[in-house]
Amino acid sequence: MDIDKISEEEQKNSLSKVLEVLKTMASKPSGFIGLFILVFHVVLASVSPFLAPYDYKAIDPTLMLQAPSSEYWFGTDSLGRDVFTRTIMGGRTALTITFFGSLIALLWGGLLGIFCGLVGGKIDDVVMRIVDAFLSIPWILAMLLIVSLLGTSTEVLIPALGFFYGKGIVRVARAATHDVIAKDFIVSARARGHSNMSIIWNEIIPNVRDAILVEGAMRWSWMLLGFSSLSFLGFGVSPPTPDWGLMISNARGLMSFAYWAVIAPVVGLSSLIIGINLTADAFAKALGIDRSTKAPV
Repeated sequence: MDIDKISEEEQKNSLSKVLEVLKTMASKPSGFIGLFILVFHVVLASVSPFLAPYDYKAIDPTLMLQAPSSEYWFGTDSLGRDVFTRTIMGGRTALTITFFGSLIALLWGGLLGIFCGLVGGKIDDVVMRIVDAFLSIPWILAMLLIVSLLGTSTEVLIPALGFFYGKGIVRVARAATHDVIAKDFIVSARARGHSNMSIIWNEIIPNVRDAILVEGAMRWSWMLLGFSSLSFLGFGVSPPTPDWGLMISNARGLMSFAYWAVIAPVVGLSSLIIGINLTADAFAKALGIDRSTKAPV
């Protein structure tokens, strides 16, 4: 019973901390706007299959480049597909791929950075030199090589994006760990004979978690832009899957007479990136983290 009571109390404390952080974030205009935009996009992406008035892949040559109207709110594209349907479904694609990619980046980058920061020595030197080598490679070239060899399925895109955007998190997690390992509670844990894994899980992660989460949130917006860039170049998701970058690429030559086919995905992509950036910035301020003092990546 005592263990159950302690567990319930910990859950209540964790929930109250989350609510307090959200309240602090929403208390600032920029934070409120960022949260509103992000929540709006997440909700819209979740219900988009039910809101879409048409089949996103249905082609009708007789409806090519129809201007916005009461029937087609955002008009139609060069293949007669409804732009509104493809725009809201494109947000679902972008959010799904980049969210899980960011989660992978956060997990492997954070854990590896913490481990290197704790053990130090030759292991740290070797791993960080490998990370530096990968950081020196233009990610877009590496991604183009990967998708050219393995394809553009989500099973390839998600882990590939997670890997390339996790390298910077390794350095941030390592720097944050260096700030913690000199503390007395780490010295005491080592004196008590705790293993490295025990120290990482019980002592370091609770103290560097906030910095890593903030970095992961910022990487999410960068990954979203990177994923859309791949799609724009034709190396993202395969047609006819709706995707903002692909929609912009297909309609970029139509700006002079069918601007609506470009504006809708541009507004969707830019607003989501702005929302994530504002939210991440408010999150950092709510946690008292100054990103300008972190290690360069």
